[in-house]
Parts: sequence; structure tokens; C-alpha cells
Amino acid sequence: MKNYIFFLISLLIFISCNQKPKADYLIINGSIIDGLGNPAIKADLLIRKGTMEIIKLGESVSALEIIDATNLIISPGFIDVHNHSDQSINDPLKKLNEGFIRQGVTTIVGGPDGRWSPTTLRKLISGYDSLGIGTNVAFYVGHNGIRSEVMRDDQNRIPTIDELSQMKALVREGMEMGAIGLSTGLMYTPGLFSETQELIALAKEVKPFGGIYDSHVRNPVHAFVASHREVIEISTSAKITGKLGHLKAVGLHNDGAISEVIEMVEESRANGHDIVSDQYPYNGAQTSILEYIILTPSDMNEHNILDSLWTDGHLDAAKNLIKLVLKDPQKRSLIKETSENGENGGFAWLKATGYSSMRVTNSRDYPELVGKYLSQIATEKNMSGFDLVCELIIDSRESVSITLGGVSEKDVQTLLSQPWNMIASDGTHTVESTDSEGHPRSTGTFPRVLGYYVRVLKLFSLEEAIRKMTSFPADIIGFKNRGRIQNGLPADIVIFNPETIVDNATFEQPNLFSSGVVHVFVNGVAVLQNEEMTGKAPGKYLHRKEQLLND
Repeated sequence: MKNYIFFLISLLIFISCNQKPKADYLIINGSIIDGLGNPAIKADLLIRKGTMEIIKLGESVSALEIIDATNLIISPGFIDVHNHSDQSINDPLKKLNEGFIRQGVTTIVGGPDGRWSPTTLRKLISGYDSLGIGTNVAFYVGHNGIRSEVMRDDQNRIPTIDELSQMKALVREGMEMGAIGLSTGLMYTPGLFSETQELIALAKEVKPFGGIYDSHVRNPVHAFVASHREVIEISTSAKITGKLGHLKAVGLHNDGAISEVIEMVEESRANGHDIVSDQYPYNGAQTSILEYIILTPSDMNEHNILDSLWTDGHLDAAKNLIKLVLKDPQKRSLIKETSENGENGGFAWLKATGYSSMRVTNSRDYPELVGKYLSQIATEKNMSGFDLVCELIIDSRESVSITLGGVSEKDVQTLLSQPWNMIASDGTHTVESTDSEGHPRSTGTFPRVLGYYVRVLKLFSLEEAIRKMTSFPADIIGFKNRGRIQNGLPADIVIFNPETIVDNATFEQPNLFSSGVVHVFVNGVAVLQNEEMTGKAPGKYLHRKEQLLND
């Protein structure tokens, strides 16, 4: 009898020890799109202790919470490979990254355009650890940040051998910290002062780590094809993957030129070079107001005053002061030189893009100008581009909004359909507002592709769109355990309604949240349920090596 009781107890202990604990969530009745480009399947999805498991439809499983996904798509969480919200989410009020969560984004890649040195990366990562964040974050290590630290105020030259050695060391330091590769912002200071050979030398430092090279190209408006050819030269010389950041053909004179870059990429890929691009699905680049493209000389009395007013948020006072100085013919002449050519060869928006690239997106005083380029308006009014800008600033009661780089919608669609082109926002905003300043890409990029280009225009399939947002970017940045629905992987999941998902943001109201994303899970934790934020912050810094080890 004692032996029998002992046997029963042993059996119960064995069953208890080998019985799986209840799942956290069971998602039923949805259509799973795995992110790899495969057709949707009908199956249920289990989330247990942060990981996912596909199970047969209707299989009896014990879970703490059941989510009915009838008529919904279950997809891997979207990966935004060119994102600028990495700094703002270190603010307790913005840490949830709501604007991107509501798009279905579960991982952002920060530090594009050459922004961050290892010093800054370390501060940001430490902030995430102490504060908690809503999305996962990965990083590029940035050329501009590194060059600024090493060469300080003496930038308009090539680096010395010692300085280049220091920059190489900082690139390696960033990669050892888990960065996915090197990014450059060659249109901006100080990147614009660098030469190609400097960049090749630095790009070679990421190869032992399996990293990539990502670039905001040098002169995307006035040397469109040549600037993208330089990225291909740098990445192929370093024998690493090259990514053309937020690729687009900006300006009236570049209409149709995207085909030349596409041919160039196709040729490189045919020759065995891994060249890819990312794109936001809008026919206009970064937005601004006309006052922001005015650059006062540093020795002008009003320069420091304006700088303080902008910095301290006294926008109306700054705008009024700009109106005042532009009314002075002598000061206007000096400002024209700086605004159109930069100071001491430095960056200026009118130098970088110009009047034939800047299109009016919003003007309450002059609604008839919306959709027109500054060059077109100047021709119509028989005046110079700069005088037009000045007169619009002086005469308008409210600021005139522009895109700093207009793009042909045909070119947007031509690039969007390329299989080696992925989706990315280049966005920054994390909270909703009705402000007129900003860009709709920050809150609308991913739903816009799914709602407009897939559902309405049928430019490509839903499965292909999701691949461009999930496994494709994950593979490019070396995150083999993200961007796909497979058993045992971290449960970064988005559940959305394919019939209603839509971007609500426009150029007139760029900061409105998207709708149609119903549930979002980050590392197995619900951050959005029934279209409501849960307040949880399970995101973490994703070290590239750890993503490879977990594959």
C-alpha cells in the first residue's frame, strides 16, 4: 500500500513538473501572416512568457486571456529601420512611443543620418533602462556624432591619421555596444565635409561585426544619382550591406530620375552586392515653415537673439523679429547670402534643396498656393525665389508650411513596389496633437502603406507589404529572431483590421494618430489592447549580438 501511495505521489509530481503553465494570451480566429511573404493561414497564436507559438485552429489550450481576432490580421510587429523618436522617448511623458505603437511598430532603429556617437548611445540606453520604454530600440553608431567629438570645431578638412584612427576606434566601440552598423548624414554638418575614402575606412570597421552601412546621401537634390552611387561605392568597398536611407527623387528637375537609381541598385545586386533602401510613403520630405529656412549670419546682432527665442520656445517673438529684419534691405541681402549658400560652406536648407524642391503644404492666408513649388510661384509673380520667401513671411499672418523636398507621386509608387525596398518612417513624434507643424510620416507611415497603397491602390499584396515591414528589415539589420511569426521567438505582434487600417495624418494636420491597429504586443506584453494603450513599457534595447545568439 505504501508503495502504491508513493507511486501515485511520484506520478502527480511528474505530471505537475511537466505540465506547461497557462499561456498569458491565446489569440483565436485570426489570419496569421508570418512576415516571410507567405500566404495568410488560419491558426491560433499562443503567447507564453514572452514568446509565441502557433497552434492548430480551435486546439484546446489554457490561457489567462483569450483575444478574438475574427476578421483581423495577426502579423509580426513592424520594424522601423529609420526612426528619430529614440531621443524623445527618454521623456517620461513620451516613453510609450504611442504614435508608433498605434501604427503597429514594435521596434525602432535610432541613430540614422550619422547622429549618435557611443557617448550619446550610452546615455540613451541608460535612460531606457531606468525609465522603461514602449517599443524596442536598436541603434546605428553615427559618423557625424563621432566626427564632431574627434575633430571638434575644425571640421572643414580631411582628418589627420590620428583623428581617423580615433574615429575608427569609436565606430568599433559603438559596434561592441551592439549597434547594427554605421550611419552617415552627408548632407549635414559635419558629414558634408568628409570625403569618400574617410567613409570607406570607417565602414570597414563594422564588417567584422556583421554590420551594415546606412546613409542620408550627400546631395540628394542637385546630384541625385551620383550621391546614391557614392553609397554603393562605400558599401561595396567595405564589403558590407549598403542601405540608401529614405530614398526619394526630390524636386521638379528630378522627376522620373528614381528609375536611374533603381537601375543602379539592380545592377549592383546582380553583381552580388547587397544594396537595399528604405522609404516613407509620402510625396513630400521633411516639413518646415518658411521662417525656419531663413539663416541669419552669426555676426548679425539679431542672430543670437533669434537663436535664444527659437530654443526657448518663444516662436511668435522669433517670427516677428524675422519679419522685422527682412524689411531692412541691407540685412535682407546679407541673410540671402547665408540662407542660400550656408555660412562658411556649412549647411543651409535653400542650399541643400532649393526653391524648385520646396512645395507649399499649408497656408491659411494663401490657400491657392498649396501644392505649388516656390520656384513656380516666384515665376508667376516675376520675382526671385528669396524675395518671394521674404514677402510671404512678411505678409502672412500665419506661417506658410512647406515640404523641403517635393516628390512625384508616380516616383513614390515606382520605388515602393521594388522588392529590395523596405518601409521606414524617418519620423519623430510620439504624442498626438492638432499642431500644423510636423510630418504625417511620424504617425501614419505603416497604416498608409497597408490602407492606401495595398487596400485602395492594390500596388502589391498584403503579404508583401508586411514582409517589407518585418522579416526583410529584420534580416538586413541582423535580427533573425524578430520580424516573423515562428515558434519560440519573442512575441512582437501586431493585430490589425485590414479593412479599416488608415493613416489619419495629413500635411495640414500631421500629428493625428492612425487607426485600425487593434492590439500590439512587445516582448509578449500587451501595450495596446482594443485600441487603448495599456500604459506598460516592456520595450528594451536590442543588442545586435544578442539577437544573433537567440536565433
